[in-house]
Amino acid sequence: MRLIVNLNRCQGYAQCCFLAPDVFELHGEEALWFDPAPDDTQRERVLRAAASCPVQAIVVEWSGSDDGGRGKGGPPPAGSP
Repeated sequence: MRLIVNLNRCQGYAQCCFLAPDVFELHGEEALWFDPAPDDTQRERVLRAAASCPVQAIVVEWSGSDDGGRGKGGPPPAGSP
């Protein structure tokens, strides 16, 4: 899993920081720090954080080893491990 955050689009609402605090951290009023390659144990939190972003600034990409061959794009299908 790899994260891409469009920092030009990010408005500092910090919803991601509340939902995945081990991956996203707000410094100051608008400086977002994030782990671009979070551990797979953070998958569910990262997906919720990306979905909750009001300006859709967070993109989750899946590498070949953790996406079931789907390539980049959305989350795994419902019910997948």
